[in-house]
Amino acid sequence: MNYEAFFKQKLQAIKEEGRYRIFADLERCAKDFPYAFYYNEGEPRRVVVWCANDYLAMGQHEKVLGAMTKAIQRVGAGAGGTRNISGTNHYHVLLERELADLHDKEAALIFSSGYVSNEASISALAAHLPDCVVFSDAHNHASIIHGIRNSRAHKEIFHHNDPKHLRNLLSKYPKSQAKLIIFESVYSMDGDIAPIKAFCDLAEEFNAITFIDEVHAVGMYGHKGGGIAQRDNQSHRLTIIEGTLGKAFGVVGGYIAASADLIDFVRSFASGFIFTTSMPPAVAAASLASIKHLKVSQIERLRHQETVSKVKKRLMMAGIPFMQAPSHIIPIRVGNAHQCKLASDLLLKEHNIYVQPINYPTVPRGTERLRITPSPVHTHQMIDELIDALKSVWDHLYIDYAA
Repeated sequence: MNYEAFFKQKLQAIKEEGRYRIFADLERCAKDFPYAFYYNEGEPRRVVVWCANDYLAMGQHEKVLGAMTKAIQRVGAGAGGTRNISGTNHYHVLLERELADLHDKEAALIFSSGYVSNEASISALAAHLPDCVVFSDAHNHASIIHGIRNSRAHKEIFHHNDPKHLRNLLSKYPKSQAKLIIFESVYSMDGDIAPIKAFCDLAEEFNAITFIDEVHAVGMYGHKGGGIAQRDNQSHRLTIIEGTLGKAFGVVGGYIAASADLIDFVRSFASGFIFTTSMPPAVAAASLASIKHLKVSQIERLRHQETVSKVKKRLMMAGIPFMQAPSHIIPIRVGNAHQCKLASDLLLKEHNIYVQPINYPTVPRGTERLRITPSPVHTHQMIDELIDALKSVWDHLYIDYAA
């Protein structure tokens, strides 16, 4: 077999479809986000980032930067290995205590990323619970899908955010059989929100445990920033809450929060935790500072919600087709992979605005989009420039305003 020819052929195929991904070489500006320097064309130029998951700009907050700098100076850069071999750094202990408190759970466990926290926890739980059946929302993230697949447990896929369909599937199994219901709170590509209460009601009725992915909601909602479940007063009803430190908290890493015994079980059986070098202490320190700040400060969340509301209002006034959703995520419909890529390129080249195109397989074919994520630090002028740029690009590319 000609391996290199195979690789080239597969790459050419996705290029022809218009979904070949080119990574923008960006250098974020500390204390000046959402500005970044764009390097792909050689000489760097300043652009405005409109699609970052650092939703509250905590990645540049002085408390976060200070905590990370102080920790590096105190304990060095890396953790030295896995927690089983090199020991648990004290910053890890403090961070897990803070995360448990954030969600009002007995304990928490940190991982190297949100992807790993999903994959490792789900695969361990579903593989070891006897005769477990996993019920997974049709729109769940790839990390959840891979966790279920790796567990080799039997699975049932319920229609997206559909309690009625979930009920029908649950009713096929005896109440005594182990069941795990997995869903997200905020879905990152459509911006819609799960009916958490209805899912918890079903879990209690059919004797199932629940696993909620709150990665796009932690820090953003709830009186302490504990997510949609906290906002809706449902946290106590959820068995496992999974979150990330790499979005609203502005750093990197993932975690789960649950009962002490469940956390100890995952710690003892999840390969993705046991055999992975642990989080650098400075990252844990920075995450700890971010969580502590957002547990008591509401200003970032309030300003963020104001900005989101302004952007949605301006898009509506301009006639730009976006998907109406109750969360902070604003998907702008394009509906064609080639046009989506061209729109992103034009925004960057002509208007110094960076918005990454979202194409298949991240979203279904025919639903390609630009995904806008406003932050508290996007100004009125930036919003004006974004709307003017989108209108210019839509007209230039003849993109359907009724997409």
